[in-house]
Amino acid sequence: MKTSRTLLVASIAWLLHGCMVGPDYKKPEMALPVAYKETPGWLKAQPDDAAPKGDWWAVFHDPLLDQLEPMVSVSNQTVKQSDANYQEALAEVQIARSALFPTIGITGSATKQRSASNGTGNTVSVNPGIRTAGSLEGNVSWAPDFWGKTRRTVEENKATAEASAATLANATLTEQVALATAVIDLRVTDANIDLLSRTVDAYKEFLRVVGNQGKAGITPPSDVITARTQLENAQSSLIALGVSRARYAHAIAVLVGKTPEELDIPHSTALPTLPSVPVGMPATLLQRRPDIAVAEREMAAQNAAIGVAIAAYYPDITLSGADGFSQSPLAGLLHVANHVWSLGADVSETIFDAGARHGQVAAARASYESAVANYRGTVLTALQNVEDDLAGIRILAQQAEVLDAAVSDATRGSEIAFNEYKAGTVDYTTAVTAQTTLYSTQQNALDVREQRLLDAVSLIGDTGGPVPVNTPEAR
Repeated sequence: MKTSRTLLVASIAWLLHGCMVGPDYKKPEMALPVAYKETPGWLKAQPDDAAPKGDWWAVFHDPLLDQLEPMVSVSNQTVKQSDANYQEALAEVQIARSALFPTIGITGSATKQRSASNGTGNTVSVNPGIRTAGSLEGNVSWAPDFWGKTRRTVEENKATAEASAATLANATLTEQVALATAVIDLRVTDANIDLLSRTVDAYKEFLRVVGNQGKAGITPPSDVITARTQLENAQSSLIALGVSRARYAHAIAVLVGKTPEELDIPHSTALPTLPSVPVGMPATLLQRRPDIAVAEREMAAQNAAIGVAIAAYYPDITLSGADGFSQSPLAGLLHVANHVWSLGADVSETIFDAGARHGQVAAARASYESAVANYRGTVLTALQNVEDDLAGIRILAQQAEVLDAAVSDATRGSEIAFNEYKAGTVDYTTAVTAQTTLYSTQQNALDVREQRLLDAVSLIGDTGGPVPVNTPEAR
């Protein structure tokens, strides 16, 4: 008896689990450099799959970013869509897993029938018979997962759900980066407005001096016209900056899930602080970047799909049973004499399909290879993105240093040229050229500062969030 029970338990376990056709998933190897080319001297990475990204925008010390960034994960419509897709994917996992278990139901029926015939077919009964009949049955149906088709489907759907979770994380980070970029663009536009306003004031002073000298006959009328034209062009450019500012403000509103009229952003003269962003080793990208996680999980899903396709070569087996009562007339339905039951098994197997299953398996394998290529391509692109960001930050720092000196020199040169013009030692062209050079140099310095801020934001996004400074991954 003990041996029989052991065999029975083993048989049930085999029925429940069976074998699983198709390849088991193994993550493809990806050769990565030991360090970024643009950051020699970084320490060896200690990847942390759960490394916190946190409120990364706080390193920019911008009150607007601190106010708006938390709203992205709550109100941004792209993030909401990704969250809904993730919830749908979780539901698909539940649906697929339910196929591992039997389906149990219950059916009941009752009928009342009046017969108009006495049974001979010729005479109608004065009191025709009224008969009742009924049944009550429980039924169960189960398709044991002998070949692992259902389990591979669950595996596929689970990997897809995990990819959806990574897609949600990627959408959140992407929209947060987009918001930070828009805020930086807005702040720089405000800085440009301030710069151009100062330039307009300088041109107004030029026009005043030139106008006075023109009235005194010291300066030709052409200088007055040139000074006025210079001022009007600068005023026109200042007005045009209002269009750019409005567009950035509108974009910010949409990113936080608001209509443009709901969000009013006051002018600010303070630019965000340029942060020092710690960067880990290339290997950390495999754990930190959500788009890489998406590509890797899609690879796992496609691998499971191969097993689903291979399982089509094997027969489908369904076990069914029913137990209950049936009686006519209805009275005494639940009497033991009216007990009925049935057991059954259905087996179906495709004998000839003209290569359809072979084609499905081949297609599944090709889809997997495509997913592998996409994964490796995503990793390579991620490495390129980080290297581009690091190169930009490093090179632009050198350019900013040179431009700071150039702004200082251009400021001094403009003051000297203007004073010399008022003294009559240089012509107007020399003075206005110095002023134009100053504005152009200040504009270039502001552009470089903006690009350095944007590269810092991009680096945070491209590394999947900043590496905590207290880990071995920091410099």
